[in-house]
This record gives sequence, C-alpha cells and structure tokens, in this order.
Amino acid sequence: MTAQIKSIENLINEFRKLPGIGPKSARRIVFYLLKQSEKDISEFADALVDMKLKVKFCKNCYNLSEEDECLVCKDGSRSIDIICIVEKASDVLVIEGAGEYKGLYHVLGGLLSPIENIGPDELKIPQLLARINKLNTAEVIIAVNPTVEGDSTATYLNKILKSSGVKVTKLASGLPVGGDIEYADQVTIGRAISGRREM
Repeated sequence: MTAQIKSIENLINEFRKLPGIGPKSARRIVFYLLKQSEKDISEFADALVDMKLKVKFCKNCYNLSEEDECLVCKDGSRSIDIICIVEKASDVLVIEGAGEYKGLYHVLGGLLSPIENIGPDELKIPQLLARINKLNTAEVIIAVNPTVEGDSTATYLNKILKSSGVKVTKLASGLPVGGDIEYADQVTIGRAISGRREM
C-alpha cells in the first residue's frame, strides 16, 4: 500500500542517501516521522535548513564554523606552535572530546587517492604549508585514518614537511589499521595523541 504513496517513497529514498542508512532503516525513520506533530516536523526541517545556511568552513583551518573563524582558532589559550592534521571536520570533534590536545588543527578535506584523481591540490595541503610558514609551526601531528589512502597521505606530508624543518609526528598505536578516527572512543584518541611519535 505505502509503495504507491509517492511522498512517502520519495522521503524514504532521500534518507537512503545518508551514510549507514539502508532501505529498512530509511522506512523506519519515515514511519517514525509520520507519527510526529506538524510542529516537530517543521522544527526538524527548519534545523536542517538553518544548518545548511549557517555552517561554513573556518578561513584558517577549514574546520566547521558559523563564523569566519572556528572556536578552536578563536581560542587564545591554544598553542599555536603545533598543528594537528586531520582528514575531516568530524575528526576534530573526536580529538577535542578526548581533552588531551591543546594546539590548532588543519582539516585536509579528504585524503590523497590517485584512483579518484585526488592529489595535493585537491586537498588543503598548499594552505597547510602556507599556514605552517606563517605561524612558524614547531610540530605537526598527522592524525589521519590508518588506511591505504591515509598512509599515502601521511607519507607524502612527512616527506614535504621534513624538508621544512618542522617536527612531524603521528598518532600512537591504539587506532586499528583500517579503522576510522570518527568511531574511536575518547580514551583511545587521548592515548594516541599523548603517545604520538615522530615519523
């Protein structure tokens, strides 16, 4: 019966586009939403639109922000001589949640991937190099996922940063190979940050 209701099918198909949401989960979410009040649905829709309109990238580190600078870059108590390089903005949230790191960040916006034609210029690597020079950075922590693309990106960054004289470290063990920083617990991330080692 519901297969013939186009508005329901359209919404199910939209939820299926989200990561980790299959057809059954999408259907379950839609039927849950059908039970909600018009006010709740309106607030949900408004929150989605509000997020899309207000959230942008920090002009310094490319973290997410509602202003030109993110909260980390605006925080005067942060150490400016150390930068933690991450793949995506959600990694910043995970590392911040561990409470161990007090430096700055730089979000690459992805990882090197020749198969997908993603090279250094498609990422925020040129901006990283300019920022390191501007801030006279002493140490860079490479905190990318231990995958083939992550390892390739780390190796590339290590090579270009070593020649500039900056100390290059990476997260300590604790993150499994093929794992994702986003899904690591705070204790593991905290230990990985505090036990980082030079590359």
